[in-house]
Amino acid sequence: MSNEDSAVLPGAFGLGTFDIEGRVFTGAVIDDRVHDVSALLGREVSVIGLLQDWDSAIDALEELLSASAVGIPLDEVRPLPPVQPPGQLLCAGANYFRHVEQIVFAWFRNDGDERSDDELRAFASQQARSRASEPFMFPGIPSAVSGANDDVVLWTPGEKHDWELELGVLIAKPTHHVAPGDALSHVAGYTISNDITVRDVMSRPGFPLTDFVTSKNRPTFFPTGPVIVPRRFIPDYRRLRITLSVNGEVMQDQLIDDIIHGVEDCVSYASQMTRLSPGDMILTGSPAGNAGHHDNRWLRPGDVIESTITGLGMQRTLCVEPPA
Repeated sequence: MSNEDSAVLPGAFGLGTFDIEGRVFTGAVIDDRVHDVSALLGREVSVIGLLQDWDSAIDALEELLSASAVGIPLDEVRPLPPVQPPGQLLCAGANYFRHVEQIVFAWFRNDGDERSDDELRAFASQQARSRASEPFMFPGIPSAVSGANDDVVLWTPGEKHDWELELGVLIAKPTHHVAPGDALSHVAGYTISNDITVRDVMSRPGFPLTDFVTSKNRPTFFPTGPVIVPRRFIPDYRRLRITLSVNGEVMQDQLIDDIIHGVEDCVSYASQMTRLSPGDMILTGSPAGNAGHHDNRWLRPGDVIESTITGLGMQRTLCVEPPA
């Protein structure tokens, strides 16, 4: 895992769950090499187990990994979702200013709004600023979470499959009714997750509610990982950059600094609504650059999505047709 960017401290590593020829193990990733930490901490070690005393575990691993062996090349193992099995999943929607502006602009323009582009952009910007009241969140289904390099199945119903690359936040300890000022102390670290969304089934004709199960929670619709990078190595998550490309064409490329409700507010808000546990994940929303902004360039079978967030590794997923 590269530490070239100053947003991630030197010596950083990520923790994840990996499969090599059917053997599943917990590994630490440094410079794109995986170190099997079961050799250091015992055969039964797991990411969810390490979360029970996260800070002490990271202290121990910092010391042990400095003297560890060479490790296995990351491209020789299959990353599984870092937490096994995945915990609760909560997702923040419409949480980047530029993203909301693009959504509002496209929505009203496609609906026949006759205002000029400048007038409509000004209106969209005002709508984005009005989002600053409190987060909007919805639940995800853990069975939709897949590995960082697993195929994305373009399930039907629906034809307009879209990408939404997001910063994932892993909870370190029981969290309930936490104030924003205390929220980061409940965060274990950060990961990558792509919230695959089928736009044309989000709404049903004559039914005034959003269908989040069909549109966002099908199997493989949340590729996650490859690792969790401990929070201590990332002093300011807002300096991280989110980048997603499809077949080599960059579609999303933006600093997290454009976020409306930051990690602190998202964790605090979620903790007011439910009890969070170690291993639960909060997705913090997607920046600008979805398919609707790129002339409705929806995902198709054969597309390759490559996704990165500064210092958190890379995902590479192939889009495939549903099984017959």
